Amino acid sequence: MKRAYKYRFYPTPEQAGELARTFGCIRLVYNKALEERTRAYTLEGRRISYAESSAMLTAWKRSGDYDFLSEVSSVPLQQALRHLQAGFANFFAKRAEYPTFKSKKKSRLSAEYTRSAFRWRDGTLTLAKMGAPLDIVWSRSLPEGAEPSTVTVSKDSAGRWFVSLLVEEKISPLPPVRQNVGVDAGITALATLSTGEKVVNPRHERRDRRRMAKAQRVLARKEKGSNNRAKARLKVAKVHARITDRRRDHLHKVTTRLVRENQTIAVEDLTVRNMVRNHSLARAISDASWRELLSMLKYKAAWYGRTLVAVDRWFPSSKLCSACGALQDKLPLNIRAWTCACGAVHDRDVNAAKNVLAAGLAES
Repeated sequence: MKRAYKYRFYPTPEQAGELARTFGCIRLVYNKALEERTRAYTLEGRRISYAESSAMLTAWKRSGDYDFLSEVSSVPLQQALRHLQAGFANFFAKRAEYPTFKSKKKSRLSAEYTRSAFRWRDGTLTLAKMGAPLDIVWSRSLPEGAEPSTVTVSKDSAGRWFVSLLVEEKISPLPPVRQNVGVDAGITALATLSTGEKVVNPRHERRDRRRMAKAQRVLARKEKGSNNRAKARLKVAKVHARITDRRRDHLHKVTTRLVRENQTIAVEDLTVRNMVRNHSLARAISDASWRELLSMLKYKAAWYGRTLVAVDRWFPSSKLCSACGALQDKLPLNIRAWTCACGAVHDRDVNAAKNVLAAGLAES
């Protein structure tokens, strides 16, 4: 299967300048192509194909007004048109919203290079229009004999540069195990397991909230458009990046452990988008990042030959007695432990995890 390996790298000033120009040209080409496609669809009722957009790009380069587009590699520009084509295909198939214009400040800065636009030799990567290879920090090794098919260079809001290498890799399934587990996602505990274990929720955003508030206050006092405001904005972005990195690292460790130790993993099919509309819990839910937790479990289970079962979100896992099956009429959120008529004493979250496991095994 195809798998991406992401690394941090440190460009030279010349490489940073070349990539910055490439990002700008990508944004220009994408926005002009989107404008033309929107005009044709709105005024003429016709759809413009990728081939027509590619021909437009060639005409723009020869027009004299946009001859600087020829100064950067043509492959990232063509890839931008392909991404726009995929966006329209998803829109017409009703899988996504109408494509929007790229913003200079808010859009992600990235450029995608296919095999013809980079050189991979002896573990070094050199992009088109560059004379020297990228200074990559190889935090982990690529699979033996792997050859990148696509390279994506990106720069985040904190000013860090990353390169992602897409390779073909054969991932061997893990040996089968007998243990199964039910997972109940929460806020006080990130995940409560049917075994009775509770995985702690580090609450990374809450721990850095004072630092974030201070950086944002400093930013608010800076004059718009000034260099000092740009520096203050960078400090805010670095705090956000620190929170995101620590959260993702913790989620990777938790999900990898769950997949390694269990053959079947049962979870609730949560609608996080609707749950964050609760203004009292939105911040805590976003900090727990349940959606990313479920996403990681999904692809890791597929990689390593495990079974992930999503139990219906309306299943009354908390109100159902895991011992006798009796259903409680009401169970407010502030009640964390309760006693069933059969005499069983339940921790609310552990009981829910046991019921999720039973329902998941029944479905699978």
